[in-house]
Amino acid sequence: MDTSHYIPLATLCSSYNVTISFLEELEDIGLISIITVEKQYYLDTDSLSSLDKVLRMQRELNLNIEGIDIVFNLLHKVDALQAELNNLQNRLRLYEHE
Repeated sequence: MDTSHYIPLATLCSSYNVTISFLEELEDIGLISIITVEKQYYLDTDSLSSLDKVLRMQRELNLNIEGIDIVFNLLHKVDALQAELNNLQNRLRLYEHE
């Protein structure tokens, strides 16, 4: 399997100064996805921005993992509501111009 789109967890741990158990906890609650290839653990590069957000929340806001999970869920709900609002505004504009 091609691992060019994956970052080894050992590299992430040393770069971000976190433990593998911390990354496993993030995976357990669904914030990141860890992939196993030939007995090596990797993070998909698409999950890197989520990991950056998580670490920023932990370090700058001093949030624990449960707090970070709540913030992520609320942000997803806000995004969904914003998309719904945009959709409704677009539909309303159609009726206003008739």
